[in-house]
Amino acid sequence: MSSTDLPQPSLTDNWHRPKQGGVRAIVTGQVGLDKKPFLDHVVHLARGHGHEVTLVNVGEHMYAEAPDVVPGRILDLPRNRLNTLRRSVFKDVLALARTGVNLLINTHATFRWKHGLFHGYDHHQIAALDPDLYVVLVDNVDAVHERLQREHDVPHTLKDILVWREEEVVVTEAMGEAVSGHGQVYIVSRANERITAESVYRLMFEPQRKRVYPSFPITHVLDLPDVLAEIEAFRDTLAEHFITFDPADMDEKRLLFEAGEAAKRGEDHVAIVANGRPIRLPVREITEVARDIDAQIYARDFKMIDQSDIIVSYIPALPTGRPVLSSGVERELQHAHENTKEVYIIWRPKLEPSPFVTQTATRLFQSVAELLTYFQERGYLRDFQLRFPVLR
Repeated sequence: MSSTDLPQPSLTDNWHRPKQGGVRAIVTGQVGLDKKPFLDHVVHLARGHGHEVTLVNVGEHMYAEAPDVVPGRILDLPRNRLNTLRRSVFKDVLALARTGVNLLINTHATFRWKHGLFHGYDHHQIAALDPDLYVVLVDNVDAVHERLQREHDVPHTLKDILVWREEEVVVTEAMGEAVSGHGQVYIVSRANERITAESVYRLMFEPQRKRVYPSFPITHVLDLPDVLAEIEAFRDTLAEHFITFDPADMDEKRLLFEAGEAAKRGEDHVAIVANGRPIRLPVREITEVARDIDAQIYARDFKMIDQSDIIVSYIPALPTGRPVLSSGVERELQHAHENTKEVYIIWRPKLEPSPFVTQTATRLFQSVAELLTYFQERGYLRDFQLRFPVLR
């Protein structure tokens, strides 16, 4: 296969080139994510802003290079041939990169198959590509399970899905750290496509935007619809103006609650909806991975703080005026403070915050409108219109 087999740039297009050679982004993620539609959305967003992007789906091109391989069986090939196919495709990618196009490369960092666990990239080729950023897409375990059942002949358990996800994150981080260059690794949720596709586009073409981690209580407000509406408006407002890494886009904790309630009723399965489709999950299998889910939430949220410039924490008030402040939010504030992030707190309660809150904060505000005005003064955003009166 030659470079002409990959999508080619139009010589008449006015392409945006933030640096010599265009933007080069590698997107990894476990099997069952259905990354291509998500990345098509990113390409569409970029085009709408005047930036052409060439999406290269490495797996598709490997199959095109090997027409004798039955669809879905490429990982059954001997490792030597598999590596040769991948290197051949990446040679074409490197040739395309030299033309100065903006590249979005859809691939895997790891594979776990009959050969065992092995990485899915060539170090020298990644170094030659010198990516500007690496994105690891993640999604809820039940959503990945539903896609695997529907689209892939891959035997698996919920534990397998969690392990594969963690492996993909770790190896992508190793890929980025090992390559001499300037590319940073970002974990981005696949779940909320409308917002997170925008975040990937902004990471590629608007890196001057501040990267923000929204922090807020979740479990303690589930039965407070007015407070939930405030938090939802807060999240949407930050996503409108910044690159956001929202922890609530991954909501696997709800599986543990659902399993607990089902067990109380004496039921052995949980009926939920994933990707708009009804599925059933064994209660036993969910409870067996409870510790893994909690551990990954803990580690992932801290990684998302680390990849942000700013943490903005929204502390709502109960009808009594008391604060809704969870231990998770307090731990996030402390982690951000200790890692020298800018820490901003929107304090809605009537009671004064404790020193454990104020000592971690760069600055406190009484409303989102007040925060955005401050950000505007600092040059973090341009003119804004607050679409949600509740945030004034």
